[in-house]
Amino acid sequence: MIPELGNFALVLASVLALGGAGLGLYAPREPVLQSGVLSMVFGQWAFSFVAFTALIYAFVVDDFSVSYVANQSNSLLPWYYKVSAAWGGHEGSFLLWILIMGTWMLAFALRSDQYPDRFTTRVLGVLSLLNLGFICFALFTSNPFLRLIPLSPADGADLNPLLQDFGLIVHPPLLYAGYVGLAIPFAMAVAALLEGRVDATWARWCRTWANMAWALLTCGIALGSWWAYYELGWGGWWFWDPVENASFMPWLAATALVHSLSVTENRGTFKSWTLLLAITAFSFSLLGAFIVRSGVLTSVHSFAVDPERGMYILTFLALVVGGSLSLYAARAGQNTAKVGYEVLSREFFMLVNNVIMVVSLAVVLWGTLAPIGYEAITGGRISIGTPFFNAFFVPLGLMLLGALALVPVLNWKRTRAQVLASVYQALGVSVLLGGLIWFALDPASLLVAGAVGLSVWVVLTHARQLWFRLGKGSVPAAYIGMTLAHLGFAMGTAGISITATQSVESDVRMSPQSSIVLAGQQVTFTGVIDVLGPNYGAQQGIFIVTDGDRSYELRPEKRQYFAGGNTMTEAGISAGFLADTYISLGEPLEGGAWAVRAHYKPLVRWVWLGALLMAFGGILAVFDKRYARQRRRQEARQGEVTLS
Repeated sequence: MIPELGNFALVLASVLALGGAGLGLYAPREPVLQSGVLSMVFGQWAFSFVAFTALIYAFVVDDFSVSYVANQSNSLLPWYYKVSAAWGGHEGSFLLWILIMGTWMLAFALRSDQYPDRFTTRVLGVLSLLNLGFICFALFTSNPFLRLIPLSPADGADLNPLLQDFGLIVHPPLLYAGYVGLAIPFAMAVAALLEGRVDATWARWCRTWANMAWALLTCGIALGSWWAYYELGWGGWWFWDPVENASFMPWLAATALVHSLSVTENRGTFKSWTLLLAITAFSFSLLGAFIVRSGVLTSVHSFAVDPERGMYILTFLALVVGGSLSLYAARAGQNTAKVGYEVLSREFFMLVNNVIMVVSLAVVLWGTLAPIGYEAITGGRISIGTPFFNAFFVPLGLMLLGALALVPVLNWKRTRAQVLASVYQALGVSVLLGGLIWFALDPASLLVAGAVGLSVWVVLTHARQLWFRLGKGSVPAAYIGMTLAHLGFAMGTAGISITATQSVESDVRMSPQSSIVLAGQQVTFTGVIDVLGPNYGAQQGIFIVTDGDRSYELRPEKRQYFAGGNTMTEAGISAGFLADTYISLGEPLEGGAWAVRAHYKPLVRWVWLGALLMAFGGILAVFDKRYARQRRRQEARQGEVTLS
């Protein structure tokens, strides 16, 4: 009965989404109808919540008469994995997508008093139309409530062992929150085009939502990278997998959008470009959904689905992107601005930032879709991997670091050359440090020395400018957020460059009581013991790592799950701020020996700490006093006069 209630709630949500889209996009200005749109948004969220709660209930009580539950769960599965299994497969994860979409809509509706009523109605109408497409996709092609009656199994097939991890609990909700959150700037861009209003006030409204979505997407990508690092057992944190790229592309577009909104807000320029980026960022979120759910590729991250679902998403993608770009082509010319600026200005370097991001986006798009297109046209297969992406991203990353180092000291419109004296001093220190790193490593590490040197340059220029502004008085939260985000990028870049080139890896055969030397540490294998988990049995290797006077144990496991007999590797990791020691078990060999993979990963934690620092900076910027409720209300009232 509960699954049927969930299905009915989803149907009611679709009806309200249809009504919200109709009223929001075509209703006149009557306040009664505008309040009706708000009510329908509340209803969409409420019924989506009921549907998702019903699905979780089916998992918790082991209702294997529900096809999705039977395929994704098992009675031996711990309760917390039963809850997260609700979004561990295609159907449930898309229901989570719908719930998150409803939550973003609800959040916007709760803040609707800060915007002109007509603008709010337009935005919620666009969001309701998008949500209608998502709900129809779930109801007609991906319904998680379908029954197996009367042939219900006695037990479920079990959740994929790769997904029986804390990462499943936090990674998909955060990633989807970022994905779906980009629908708000998209809808605000469409509403602005319909209303014919794109100005500094609109950019200020939009920037808050773009920052929050960007920060959540950054967290989601970082958590996914960390999850792959410790769960897959190969010691890597990014593989340029097509599904990884599917989340990276909207992040690149959103990063460009956040910077472009800053220019539009402060200088009233880049208007058309900002609108296009808002459309592009969400369009790439939909493209990511198509890549993951269409079945056009095989990936450890993707969902195995049928072509019918892929065709629906592709059609929906074409309608959303085609419709919004057509509107942009018709209306964007009305929002041109003639604002001058010189090369030595913040606007110019924001433009450089955007160009780098867009070129990076084009590289990832080509590297992701070219193999799919080649196979569709020729029937053959090609592989585009790490060397291709590194050939582009290394120089692009270095250029971006150079541009970021100058941003905090540049003024809008023009900057006097004398102001850059502190930049040159910091550059001298950075060059010296880069030279020392090059000397300490080897001549082949020139690019590494350059990346670290430029990262230090970013840190020095931003820290000095922040200290200078703090000495003059209070500093806006948005400025502190920008500084933290740029410092996080520098930290992450330094971590990437060091861990990608200076890691030590050893694939060896080890017998009990044998030892190897790993990056100056002695690693001794003492043997294997049997351990029992809640739904698996495991062979646990015991390794003693001695580093000078310090000694510690690592216990990687080889697990076999009772339901289905799947085998999984769990790495043993000693995590440190400066380096990780990472050991995973391979296959058992003759004479009690094991194949062992051991890694020493310097500064690998900086990759994720840098990303989290970036995300924290984005969230901090949302709470800037300039975006306070009182001022927004005043601007909304002014906007009402302008629109009328």
